[in-house]
Amino acid sequence: MSAVSAASTGPQALSVPAGEAPLGDLACPEPADRPDLWPTTARRTGDGELEIGGRAVSAILKQAPAPVYVMDEADFRGRAATWAATMAEEFWEGYGMRGGGAFYAGKAFLTTRVARIALEEGLGIDTASRVELAVGLAALKGDDDAPDFPPSRLGLHGNGKTEAEVGVALAHRLGHVVIDSPEEIDHAVAAVRRLRTEGIYAPDERAALMVRLTTGIHAGGHEFISTAHEDQKFGLSIHSGAARAAIDAIIAAPELELRGLHSHIGSQIADPAGFEAAAEAVLRLRHEVAADTGWLCPEIDLGGGLGIAYTGADAPAPSPATLARALAGVVRRVCEELGDEPPYVSVEPGRSIAGPSQVTLYTVTGLKRVELGEGTARLYVSVDGGMSDNLRPALYGAAYTALVANRLPDPQAGLVRSRVVGKHCESGDIVVRDVDLPADLAIGDVLAVPATGAYGRSMAMNYNLFTRPGVAWVREGEQGWVLRPETVEDLLRLEG
Repeated sequence: MSAVSAASTGPQALSVPAGEAPLGDLACPEPADRPDLWPTTARRTGDGELEIGGRAVSAILKQAPAPVYVMDEADFRGRAATWAATMAEEFWEGYGMRGGGAFYAGKAFLTTRVARIALEEGLGIDTASRVELAVGLAALKGDDDAPDFPPSRLGLHGNGKTEAEVGVALAHRLGHVVIDSPEEIDHAVAAVRRLRTEGIYAPDERAALMVRLTTGIHAGGHEFISTAHEDQKFGLSIHSGAARAAIDAIIAAPELELRGLHSHIGSQIADPAGFEAAAEAVLRLRHEVAADTGWLCPEIDLGGGLGIAYTGADAPAPSPATLARALAGVVRRVCEELGDEPPYVSVEPGRSIAGPSQVTLYTVTGLKRVELGEGTARLYVSVDGGMSDNLRPALYGAAYTALVANRLPDPQAGLVRSRVVGKHCESGDIVVRDVDLPADLAIGDVLAVPATGAYGRSMAMNYNLFTRPGVAWVREGEQGWVLRPETVEDLLRLEG
């Protein structure tokens, strides 16, 4: 069997090793061919440059040198507004439901500006740490031209919350405070007693809590992002009885009120069936609790995790409308079967809003042909970033793709099987594991990696003391900083 499965016609052709996809199959789709991979404003200009938000990449890079994340503000706004409208429609009271909404999962990417945009477009903000909560609280405050938003538009999530963290959430009367362990129930009781003593709560005021359930139904990609199986850190198991024990403890506590039940089954999920099965499990537990205690909790939250496409090999992901309609169908069917009033239903999209809204721009700094034997080779393309600005390939084996963004390559040059790598002292420092790039690729070319808005900047780090790139917003031909890039001086100022 030949080791060569395909070859380029160009002068720099590199053979593809046996067992790999034919040459051309891993080429990055243009925005016109796979718009779901790209921000909605991405297109090629007449000069062949990639343009986002009305700004050509050359113009973007003059104000924001590579590596840089570029956020299409109109795209982010549109995706946020779509989720808000879709949930409101599918769970509209006129359809016999009790209402629905969405909390943007801030862990995907969060700044005060981003949180404010999400709020303006009708979403709440789900936070998973004290600092994320602080950012959300800052975003609530308007100015002369914009109103304040109430703290009920915020939620606090996460495991291992301290008494101080629970206390802050309860003091601000967040809309969702999601309990993850029995200890957090104790923290909430102590916090309410203190808040009553301090006069922040009325003498008989209670704190409304949600309980995160482990339904045993999990879906998604890598094991690290599947979060509803039994043997992991999140939630309280329905199967073992831990969830019911926590629910009963909250109902029994005079300081607390059970607002709702929460489920999150994983991330990067492409099939609504997992969400549907989890929703049914949550609704049946809700009914069981009501039958035993008389308390039918008014809300359920079915979490986030809807996937997106990252490469041309990925199928387009289900739309928000597809998922919301599937969930509404389950809620309607199960509640009618059980004779229960339907709950208010919320979800927590993050990746599906932030992910496609950003593109990372890199400059090519090195080209190295690596011989693999039997006449095959791979082109290693070094760029001016790496795992410090996108950890997901190293952490999860996540796949991305890349496009030459500063020009249209010469179609006569052909393609080469390539691996885009960073500058860190790790062999696993890979930005794009396999992509077919133009054989006329040159030092100084700009590569655009799409769909990096979720968990790109939020997971960025300072390994090898790299400074974290900034996030530039673009909109109608203008740009500015969502987050400015770190500098060496920023890092030195942290030293004691």
